[in-house]
Amino acid sequence: MTALEFAPAPLVRLAARAGFAGVGLRMHPAMPGGIAYPVMAGTDAHRELRDALAGEGVTVCDVEFIPLVPTLDAASFAPLFEAAAGLGARCVSVSGDDPDAARLAANLAALAELAQPFGLRIDLEFMRWRHVGTLAQARAALERAAHPNLGLVIDALHLSRAGSTPDDVAALPPQSVGFVQLCDAPATLPANDDEAILEARTARLAPGDGALPLEALLRAVPPQVALSVEMPMPALDAEARLELAYRGARRVVERAAAAAGSAPAV
Repeated sequence: MTALEFAPAPLVRLAARAGFAGVGLRMHPAMPGGIAYPVMAGTDAHRELRDALAGEGVTVCDVEFIPLVPTLDAASFAPLFEAAAGLGARCVSVSGDDPDAARLAANLAALAELAQPFGLRIDLEFMRWRHVGTLAQARAALERAAHPNLGLVIDALHLSRAGSTPDDVAALPPQSVGFVQLCDAPATLPANDDEAILEARTARLAPGDGALPLEALLRAVPPQVALSVEMPMPALDAEARLELAYRGARRVVERAAAAAGSAPAV
C-alpha cells in the first residue's frame, strides 16, 4: 500500500532506488473494485516483472490480498499462486472476513494446503474492523485451522489499534510470525472503526515519527523474520514516500540493533 498507484514493474524499480531489497505486490483486490495488478503466469507482464526483479536484485516478500469471505472458493486461487511462485514470492497475505469461525478456519486451511506445493505460505493479517480483528483472534484462527503452512502478519498499526502490545507478540510461538509491517502513528487511538480505516489507509506516519513501540516490536520477533513498510501517505509524492519509508525503517532497525546487539532481517 505504500505506493499502490504504481504497477508492479515500476514499483520494483522505485523500491530498489529507495534502498529496499524486496517488495509486496497487490495482485488480487482487497475489496471488490479495489486496485490490483493481476499479473498472471505466462503473460508478457509477468515476464517483464520477472526481468525487473532480476535486473534490480529485488525479491518478492508477499503477494496480496485475499479476504476470507464466506463464499471463498480456495481452488480458484491456483492461478494467483502459480503467478506468485513464478516471481519467487514467499507468502500470500489474507484477512479474516467471515463471522463463522469454523468456516473461516476451514478456508484458511484449504488455502494453506493449495499454496504449499507452490512454496508459498499463507499469512493472516488482523485488523480491528474485520471479523478477525485482534492478535488473539488471529492466533485462535491459526490454531483452529491447524495447518503447518500458516503464519501471522504483524502490522504495527493494527497491533496498536486492536489493543495489543509487543509483549503479546513475544508470547506467540516463534514460528507463527510470518512477517512484520512497520509504520508509525500518534499515541491517540481512533475513536471508532471508520476513523481506524481512514488512518490505516491515508494517515500513517513514517517509522520512527510517531509513538508506536517499534523497537520493542522488533525485539519481540525472531531475528529471521522479514520486515516490510506499509505507509500509505497520499499527500507525499510516491518516490519521496518510498525514500522516507526506507529511511525511517532503517533508522528504527538500527536503533533496535544497537539496543539488543542484533536485529531482524530486512
